[in-house]
Amino acid sequence: MRWQRALLALLKERKDHSIALAIDTSNRPERPMLIQNIVKLFEKLRPDTLLVQADFKIRDVSPVGVATIKYFKHGKSSYTEVLEWAAAQKIDTLFYITDVTGYFYEELEVDYEVFWLVPDDYMPRVPFGKPIRVA
Repeated sequence: MRWQRALLALLKERKDHSIALAIDTSNRPERPMLIQNIVKLFEKLRPDTLLVQADFKIRDVSPVGVATIKYFKHGKSSYTEVLEWAAAQKIDTLFYITDVTGYFYEELEVDYEVFWLVPDDYMPRVPFGKPIRVA
């Protein structure tokens, strides 16, 4: 329950920030219901959140309340396009649900907050930002 309180606090603290929620859709997660509950939390607390579904490219960007999540089975994941999209959209805080096994261009400058929401018992090292284990 600790991560739920932390996520709730982060969302409340950022009530005046533009935020987005990205989901790595390169593989079906072990806990799809957990992912769905996180999306519902964002929908309830921040209905203005954009949900970005991406694997090696952005597949869909839509309001968090209307999106249907579609997973793929190829296992390829790149964070570059989502990170560039967030910068172009002037997103203040990006929450990214992923196992952090994807890649991105190392030259990429990220000048906004990134929280990696990791739905796994294993917590890999994140390249920047702050990891939150949501398992």
